[in-house]
This record gives sequence, structure tokens and C-alpha cells, in this order.
Amino acid sequence: MKIIQNPEKSTWKSVLMRPTQTVDDIEKTVIEIFEDVKNNGDVAIAKYTKRFDGVDLESICVTAEEIETASNAVSKELKEAIKVAKSNIEVFHKAQVTKKVSVETAPGVFCWQEKRPIEKVGLYIPGGTAPLFSTVLMLAVPAKIAGCKELVLCSPPNKEGKIASEILYAAQLCGVTQIFKVGGIQAISGLTFGTDSIPQVYKIFGPGNQFVTVAKQLATKFGVAIDMPAGPSELLVVADDSANATYVASDLLSQAEHGTDSQVILVSTSKTLIKQVEEEIISQLAVLPRKAIAEKAIENSKLIYVENDQTALELINEYGPEHFIICTENEDLYVNNISNAGSVFIGNYTPESAGDYASGTNHTLPTNGFSKAYSGVNLDSFTKSITFQKITKEGLVNIGNTIELMAEAEGLQAHKNAVTIRLKDIKK
Repeated sequence: MKIIQNPEKSTWKSVLMRPTQTVDDIEKTVIEIFEDVKNNGDVAIAKYTKRFDGVDLESICVTAEEIETASNAVSKELKEAIKVAKSNIEVFHKAQVTKKVSVETAPGVFCWQEKRPIEKVGLYIPGGTAPLFSTVLMLAVPAKIAGCKELVLCSPPNKEGKIASEILYAAQLCGVTQIFKVGGIQAISGLTFGTDSIPQVYKIFGPGNQFVTVAKQLATKFGVAIDMPAGPSELLVVADDSANATYVASDLLSQAEHGTDSQVILVSTSKTLIKQVEEEIISQLAVLPRKAIAEKAIENSKLIYVENDQTALELINEYGPEHFIICTENEDLYVNNISNAGSVFIGNYTPESAGDYASGTNHTLPTNGFSKAYSGVNLDSFTKSITFQKITKEGLVNIGNTIELMAEAEGLQAHKNAVTIRLKDIKK
């Protein structure tokens, strides 16, 4: 990892640059595939599945028999672990249920807000080098709690034309309604336009590589909402001499092994800790099964020394990490003043892996600095807020003149008339 000492503020933007391709590099490919799927549906889906996943499928629909076979292949121990994680995720997301907001804004003027589920949602589950069955829990559990009617899951098939058994088990456990062996850009475009096989959805959820991220952003141009731009994984750790270098290194590597385009950063006020972490990374990396992947990510990663906590905090808010771990003596400073982060992990005994799997919080989070404006997936991600109002005669008398004056000032006479006509009848 590259060590950077006291970077000047003017250089922060380049120092903190992500190792991702620009949208321009990817968008042409995404647009071509979208147009093909829009015009040719399942035929185009099959073509790109063969090209990118190397498999020619008779059907992209996962059958009940396949789900049963897959579920039987998952060990009892892993099933229990998945159930524990599901339970914790349910507890945390059920706690996010809010009551109807109701208020009388003026005498006789009643306004309220209620949540309604998004009826049709698409859940994208990455396969690739690591089938992320944990993401099924993170998306399907809150979707069910919210009351979504159709949960359509897409995940890329392996070379045998199958989706990982763990993904299928988690999907049936969480009540996913339909599952398709489709990945990448073609999956997002299928969910966007609908095909003979894949239903069109109203909102698409889930992380993915840079191509999936751009595809999701393109989907919004066709009237389909997305959870957020969620691309390659990233982690920033802030640590001082009170931190455990072994723990810090393990956390950095836990994200580095996600993919070659992942990025991990350590920001520290301790040169000694930086040196210790660097040595630990070399030691731990040597025995990782995904060493080759993690090594590539480490090449894009940095160890940054700054002189004080305030500078560190400012730099971290500028970066806006997806995952943010705090291992400092003055943890309250960071907890109370972090503005831009997807999810925060506090203390030496709170590994980022806990949030990835089983603590209960959601691991589908904004990357690439989007935490400056986006939240991670939560219960509200699967709902819409609808406002209601009911006005009595008394209420219209109370606010009628206000409406008339404002409508007239904007030059919208019909707006004014809609009130004036009613007021005349009331006063008869």
C-alpha cells in the first residue's frame, strides 16, 4: 500500500481518487445492451449470458425443483447461521417502521402521511467471484417487512448454468417470488424493460461492479427507480495508537478481497501504527485464498498519515466512505461529526464483517463518494410516502383567502376559481 504523509488539502481530491473507470468508458456498452434487450427481450438476454457468463441456458427461470435441490445442498450449520443473520436483520428493520403522521395544520384542515410499499422490486445479487447470498437477506428481508408484493431476483449463473445454492436457499427463506439466472447489464436492462420471462419492476436494488452501477443509473432514464449508485466496495479506517494493528489490517483485507477494483484506506495520526498495519497486511495477505484479488485492490489503496484528529475528520468527510471504522481513543469526535459515510463501525471489536452479515444493519451502501447524498438501503427504501388531506367547510374558509391571493399572484386564475366557487357556496 502507498504511504502518504500529511497530504496538502489541495491534493486531497487526487489522493482520494477511486480506482474506477469513468462512466464514459462504460456507458457505450451499457446503452448498446439496453437497446438490444429493449428490442429483443429474452433473445438478447440469452446472447449476453452466453457472451459474459459463458453458458447457454435453455431457460433463465429457476424452478421449484432447483430451489429444493439447492436448499438440500446447504449444510445444516450454514442454514442456522443464515437464519440467525435473517433474524437480526428483521429486528433492526422492523424497528424502522414508522406510524402515520397526522396533523391539523389549521382548524378544519387535516393532513397526514402514510407509507405504502413499492409493489414490484428487482433484487440484483452479484455472483462473480463470490456469490453474495448475504445480500439476499439485506434486500429481501426489508422488502417483505415493507409489504412489497413482487420480489424479482436476478443473479448471474456459473459455468454449469446454476445459481449458488446458498443464494437460492436464502431467497426461498426470505419469500422471493421469482428468481432468474441473469447477471450484469442484461439483468438490469431486463428488470427495466421486462421481457417474456422477466417482469418489469418499479425499483431496482443491489450492489454490483462498475457496469452494473452504470446500468442502474441508465435505468432511471426509463422510469425505473434505483436504491443508489452502489459499485465496487470500499472501506476507510481511522486509527491511532489505541488501535490493534492486527485487527485494522484484517478489516482492510476483508474489503480488499471483494474485488480487484475495491479500495481500502487507513487514515492515522500514528506513524508507528501505519508501519505495524503495513507489516500485518503483508503477513495476513500471504495466506488468503483470494490473495490475487486482494493484492490488486491493495495496489489501489493507501495508508495516510495526518497530524491530528480534526484534519483526519475533514479528510474522511471529503472521501465519504461506504464503510467507516473508528478505532481511536477519541471516538466520540468522529461519531458525532462524521457527515458522509454509508455505515459506521465503532471500536476495536466491531469488524466491518459484522455489518456485512449478521449484526442487523444493512450492507447495501453508497460507494464512490455517494454517501454525501445517499443513504444505505433501509426499510424506507422499499416504501413511498403518500400524503393525504381532508378539508372541512370551516377549514376552507380559514385558508381560502390565502390560496386565492397566492394563485392570483402567480397568474393562475383557474387555481383561484377552484377556491372562490366553493367559498361562495359555503357563504350562501
